[in-house]
Amino acid sequence: MASSEFCVVCGRTGRPLVDGVCAECAADRTPLVTVPEQVEVVQCPQCGARWSRGRWSRSGTPLVLSSEDLEPFLSVHPEVAVRELRWEERSRRASVREIEGTARVRFRGLDRTVPLAFHARVEARTCTECGRRSGRYYTAVLQLRGEAASRTRRPKELRQRLETVWDALRQEARPDWRNAVGWREELKEGLDVFFTDTLAARAVARLAKQRFGVPIVESASLFGRKDGVDVYRVTFCLRFPPAALDAAEAGVRASPARVLER
Repeated sequence: MASSEFCVVCGRTGRPLVDGVCAECAADRTPLVTVPEQVEVVQCPQCGARWSRGRWSRSGTPLVLSSEDLEPFLSVHPEVAVRELRWEERSRRASVREIEGTARVRFRGLDRTVPLAFHARVEARTCTECGRRSGRYYTAVLQLRGEAASRTRRPKELRQRLETVWDALRQEARPDWRNAVGWREELKEGLDVFFTDTLAARAVARLAKQRFGVPIVESASLFGRKDGVDVYRVTFCLRFPPAALDAAEAGVRASPARVLER
């Protein structure tokens, strides 16, 4: 670069130029990070799941808006690297939040802080899983049982031991498997755990088989038809003989929690 070259905006020389403009002047004249005046976030008021790109995700997240909710609405200049985002709710009404924030960015070797202010409209919409739970909808049931021919244990004692086993399975299960649990029912013969997702129920059954060494008996019954296809409800039965229950209880106390990938 020749020493005679100068920024056409500020007139300074000795600085790298792009299209005749130095980095500082370009940063002052270029929208580095922008956000619409108002954005919309759809969240489930029961579990906190967010609706994004045609599906529900992030179940179990807080209802408070975070950077993860708001970052998708940012428009970032292609030469800008965003280093940090900070958000703060300045005011809150029933469905509208007034948001003020800053974006710390780097542009052509310069650090800049960009102020951002906008409104976020929050729409409460019940997600698919919570809607299914409230309607007692399920696709699979996990049956925890004692030994088929055993009469040696009282029903209450058996249920308590199976509850301990179920608590251990929940702790070791992946979050999406736990989120698929609708409700459970106590029976004389054991526990029934109802799932809104068959794959999650099968994964928990396999976890129980690996964790406690009990066999899985899988069966299916026709529930109805959807779009011309038969729809089945699947039952996974796990039977714990006394020796397996003893080993399971010992394992619950002794083994650290593990998470298995499906």
